[in-house]
Amino acid sequence: MTIPVLTAVTGSPWESRLVAALDSGSGVEVVRRCVDIADLLAAAAAGHGRAVLLSADLRRLDREVVRRLGASGVAVVGVAAEDDQGEIRLRQLGVARVVSAHGGDAEIVDAVSAAVEDLVDPASANGAGTTTLMQASGEVVPTGRETSAEVGLGRIFAIWGPTGAPGRTTLAVNLAAEISMLGRATLLADADTYGGAVAQMLGLLDEAPGLAGAARAANNGQLDLASLARHARQMTPQLRVLTGITRTERWPEVRPASLDVVWALARGLAEATVVDCGFSLEQDEELSFDTAAPRRNGATLTTLEQADVVVAVSSAEPVGLQRFVRGLSDLRGAVPGADVRVVVNRLRASVVGPQPEEQVRAALQRHAAVPRVTFVPDDATAADAALMRGQMLAEAAANSPMRQAIAQLAADLIGVPDATRKPRHRNRARTHT
Repeated sequence: MTIPVLTAVTGSPWESRLVAALDSGSGVEVVRRCVDIADLLAAAAAGHGRAVLLSADLRRLDREVVRRLGASGVAVVGVAAEDDQGEIRLRQLGVARVVSAHGGDAEIVDAVSAAVEDLVDPASANGAGTTTLMQASGEVVPTGRETSAEVGLGRIFAIWGPTGAPGRTTLAVNLAAEISMLGRATLLADADTYGGAVAQMLGLLDEAPGLAGAARAANNGQLDLASLARHARQMTPQLRVLTGITRTERWPEVRPASLDVVWALARGLAEATVVDCGFSLEQDEELSFDTAAPRRNGATLTTLEQADVVVAVSSAEPVGLQRFVRGLSDLRGAVPGADVRVVVNRLRASVVGPQPEEQVRAALQRHAAVPRVTFVPDDATAADAALMRGQMLAEAAANSPMRQAIAQLAADLIGVPDATRKPRHRNRARTHT
């Protein structure tokens, strides 16, 4: 069976020879030679090809283009000359299969056939997603520069909560601070595309959005560990911060395909990455368009999928609990199998009644089948003091019950003893002889 192939290697001197060789009964037929990215995406969306051969010097080629090709059911094979750095860039853009332009025709045909076989389900293919990262891992880059495929052993904690400001950002900021104070290299990232406020809480009002910059570099195949570290602000020796977008209309800059790379590299940069996510889990943006469109909630959904633990935050009042029960059902549907840790924030008897912990625990068990709940008591005075000074709770109110609860949660998540807890000393009875 002949595989219809598109090419997008305009300007390369070896293009004509390559096309002629593939059209000579090799089982691969070039059906269209695309002149630019727009032409290529249109041909892919129209179903003209099952695979595409493209070169690294194609203008405006980035990870989003690779993702859209995969979503259209078109397998991507990179073609690079032996005397340039094209292979490095193609792999950094998420292209798993790269062949030499001066190699044998059989090599190119085999690569195309294998890429088409790999692309089994076009609806679930991201082109530059986790599968491509894992396939490209272990590649030795001659320059010694880390590729986007290198995945470290660090863990990712996604902080999510439903609409209604349950305290996601406050928890994320202080959870990251407490993990860093336990001696773990920590990265705090703001991926909220609706109302990111990590920078404001830490008094970094003049900082450029580090996450957007890292995402742009990843989209262009230029992000490595060193550049990710440069985009992150060093707050303490153990804590870095990737600030979020300062204007909500800039959300298209934070694309899911780019964040896959950012989070993969974050595992190598920090032992723990704490991400403040947006509230919305809707996946319907693309249904309103005939072509692929940016997804505002894609940043949140991608982060939740990549997270090792999802910390789901609810406020303790009845309205917040009702929203949380409904949102938790959506969360389980969006990321089935996720390790979810439920945290009830702003716990107080004045709005819940006597024995608030028992009442909230029973309600969540009955309505949402939540087996384990972590409670953070309400301490508005401490929270206000930290916000006013642009500090963490550990700096502004070290003895606050709110801070103590978050410190215990941090210790539980990374599996170390809580340093803020004082050991209990038992008075042994003296024996008299």
